[in-house]
Amino acid sequence: MPQEGKSDMERIGLFREMGYISIGDKYTSPYNRPFNESAQKSKQMMPGGTKVKSALQVGYFDSQYKRIFEKEAYSDPIKLRRQFRLQQSKKNVGKAFLPSNGEKKPSGLGSCYGTLSGPVAAMSALQVPKKPYKSPGKNILTNPLKMGTGYGYPNVTLSKQYPYTADPFDRAREIRKKEVAAHRSMLKGGAFRLNLYPKEVFDTNPYKFDKPLPPVKKPEEKKKGTPPFKPSSPAKKIGGMKSGTFDPYPSHSADLYIVKKPKFATTNKEGKIFHPSPGPKSMPVKSIITANVNKSVHAGNYMSIPAVMAY
Repeated sequence: MPQEGKSDMERIGLFREMGYISIGDKYTSPYNRPFNESAQKSKQMMPGGTKVKSALQVGYFDSQYKRIFEKEAYSDPIKLRRQFRLQQSKKNVGKAFLPSNGEKKPSGLGSCYGTLSGPVAAMSALQVPKKPYKSPGKNILTNPLKMGTGYGYPNVTLSKQYPYTADPFDRAREIRKKEVAAHRSMLKGGAFRLNLYPKEVFDTNPYKFDKPLPPVKKPEEKKKGTPPFKPSSPAKKIGGMKSGTFDPYPSHSADLYIVKKPKFATTNKEGKIFHPSPGPKSMPVKSIITANVNKSVHAGNYMSIPAVMAY
C-alpha cells in the first residue's frame, strides 16, 4: 500500500541521504578478509604434523628412553658413613686431644665464674654508699569510727544525742476526748429524727398508681400491600437478533454502493510523474531560556561575559 504523507527524510532537516563515493567495486567484509593476502598466494611451509604419544618412542624428542638410575647397585648410607669415619681416623698422628680440665659452668645469672674475662668492676655486687634513711614521721592520728547504723545507737552521728521527753500513756485518748467535747459544743439542739410509723415496706409501693389510666388504643388495621409485578412471559434471550429487546428489529435502509473514481497522477511531457520542489524542512529550535546557559565560560573569558542572573 502507498505511504500517506511525507517520509522522515523529506519532512525533517536532521536526516539526509549519504553520498555515494564508491567506484562500483564489490564490498569486502573486514571480518572475512584475510590478514596477509600475500602469504596465501605462493607455496607455504608444510610441517610434518603432530605425533601421537604412545607406548613407543615415536612422540618424544629422544630416539631412546634414558633411565635416571641405570646400572646402580644397592648401597647402605649408614655403612658408607662408618667407613668414611674409619678412613678419616687413620689420618690422625697421635691420640685424640683432651683438655687439661673440664669446662666451668656459671653459677647463675650475672656471675662471671667460668668466663674468660673474669669479673667486671662495673658489674660488681658492692653497694654504693648512700645517705642514712630518715623517717618521714607519723601520720595524723584520729579517733576510730563509731560502730553502729544510727538507729538505736547513741552518740554515733555528728550531732548530740536527743534529750528524753516524757510521753504519757493515755495521751491519744485525752486528745480524742478534747476533740469530741469541742464537736459537741458546736451542736445546736438534739438529733434530727423522722416521724416513724409502721409500714409494710421501708419505702412506698413503686407499682401503685393513683391517676386514672388513658383509654385503650384500638389496633390499627394493616394495609394490604400491592402484589409484586410478574411478567406475562419469561424474558427473552438475545440470540444474535433483537428478540429480547422492547423495540422490534429496525428496518433495513437502502444504501447504494458508490464506486470511487481513481485519481490519476499528473505527468509532464516526458510521461514522468511531476514532483513539486520541496519546501523548507522543519528543524528543532532551541529555547531562549538556554541561550545564556550554553555559553562556554573558562579562565580566559569569565571577566568579559555578563552574569546570567540580573541581580
